[in-house]
Amino acid sequence: MANITSAVKRAKQSEASRLRNRSVKSTVLTMRKKVLAAITAGKKEEAIKLFSEYTSTLDKAAKKGVIAKNNANRKKSRVAQSVSKMA
Repeated sequence: MANITSAVKRAKQSEASRLRNRSVKSTVLTMRKKVLAAITAGKKEEAIKLFSEYTSTLDKAAKKGVIAKNNANRKKSRVAQSVSKMA
């Protein structure tokens, strides 16, 4: 453990932000799994609805700085292609 006061504070802040970031990332992954499950099941209406929620979740994660903006855009693009391929 750190001895210097500022280092102790920084360690506490890092741990708090790590837990917050992990929670947000977990939410993003869960939403992605739901969208992909709907796509593989062939439920187009549900997939479109879930995709909308997924994009919102990604945008929030990018806004908070948990993931990079381009990373969020790439993930949205890839899932959008899968949704649009459904016939």
